[in-house]
Amino acid sequence: MAEKKQKVVIIGGGAAGLTAAYYLQKEVKENNLPIDIQLVEASHRLGGKMQTVVRDGFTIERGPDSFLARKTSMIRLAEEVGMADQLVHNSTGKSYVLVRGKLYSIPGGSIMGIPTEVGPFITTNLFSIPGKLRAAADFILPRTESGKDQSLGGFFRRRLGDEVVENLIEPLLSGIYAGDIDQMSLMSTFPEFYEVEQKYRSLIIGMKRNKPPKPKEPVVKDKTKGAFLTFKSGLQSFAEAIESKLDPNMILKGHRVETITRSNDQYQLSLNNGDTMEADCIIAATPHKATQAIFSNYRFFDPFKSVPSTSVATVAMAFPEEAITKDINGTGFVVSRRSDYSITACTWTHKKWLHSAPKGKALLRCYVGRAGDETIVDLSDDKIVQIVLDDLNKTMDITMKPDFTVISRWKNAMPQYTVGHKERLAAILDKMETELPGVFLAGSSYRGVGVPDCVDQGEAAVQNVLNYLNIANSSKTAVH
Repeated sequence: MAEKKQKVVIIGGGAAGLTAAYYLQKEVKENNLPIDIQLVEASHRLGGKMQTVVRDGFTIERGPDSFLARKTSMIRLAEEVGMADQLVHNSTGKSYVLVRGKLYSIPGGSIMGIPTEVGPFITTNLFSIPGKLRAAADFILPRTESGKDQSLGGFFRRRLGDEVVENLIEPLLSGIYAGDIDQMSLMSTFPEFYEVEQKYRSLIIGMKRNKPPKPKEPVVKDKTKGAFLTFKSGLQSFAEAIESKLDPNMILKGHRVETITRSNDQYQLSLNNGDTMEADCIIAATPHKATQAIFSNYRFFDPFKSVPSTSVATVAMAFPEEAITKDINGTGFVVSRRSDYSITACTWTHKKWLHSAPKGKALLRCYVGRAGDETIVDLSDDKIVQIVLDDLNKTMDITMKPDFTVISRWKNAMPQYTVGHKERLAAILDKMETELPGVFLAGSSYRGVGVPDCVDQGEAAVQNVLNYLNIANSSKTAVH
């Protein structure tokens, strides 16, 4: 008699859900496991924020445009789905920060804005002399109270002073999360900075000592190869490659899970079209507010209601190269809140990613919207384009209108890991373990917002499923 199959439902087809579906299917096939998989996605496409526009020889990302090369889970998954030959490094070049209407080179040796080399920091005009002296107090200040969460802004202001934070650290870090660093959790975003301070007391000394050592023997290194990777054919093509490896019968698009209840060691899922399905195990790869709504019968998810999400938009503009008469030697800049600009950052994409534009063309990608300043995202396309062009013309001369523009709005799409995020999540996970056994969370709302973070969470969720169903390799343990 055939062994009864266990049913695993994955809710959400973004990076985390796709990864979970791929690796779970791989385990099932390689080990002949008695598991049926169903991937349910509310929209009519998979890939989440991995969306690419290919037009007139341009490759334009609507969402994330790359990932750190050191995040090897992405490279491994690319190899798995036959996309390794599409990986390409970014070209390096000067990066700038825009403060008080002027572009300043980001000081050499700085790591996320933290100085690790004295020379570039002393000679830069980005900070005043009092600002530099205040930053030097990091060498003598005591450590932070052990184990205590705090805001990123509070942590860095205490160590390096307001000026370094406002002119450099805030533009760099808020660009990653589109958030308010005075609300964002240190322990949930950059715990490594806390750990360095605890070990070395001085953040500057610790970051300098933790830098990779320079090789003793001279090596030939391609200085044009940056630390980021992307796919020449766009990140959407990566999502499509993963999808192509999945059994089409396991994918259900255009269906939204509305509620989930537990009954007799199984879960009943109600869909928006009136259908229901049963599951023995669930991976909820959904944003936190969607997760709370789906599990609204379980009040311990209610803290997710108050977790903010920021709305942002990207504005990609294609030009002939000659349209930009005052060019800048670099790959882009971030904008300090002290500057009278609506854009928060601009990437000269055709210089950073040489495959992204045809020869003789320029591609600029700007970002608008941040925590506390999101109304611009709701303006019309024409208004947004005009605002962005007005801002760009303060630093460069653009003499023509764009050949075309691609505006991508991401409403409430950037989850904010505010102070206490780690503790709130841990409390919810503890409750899930007792009241919703076999349900696991994955995605940008929980343990990292980048695509590689979501890939990692998708992999971890698969291992948790296998362990829960008691069919995992005995050497592997659950990830909580």
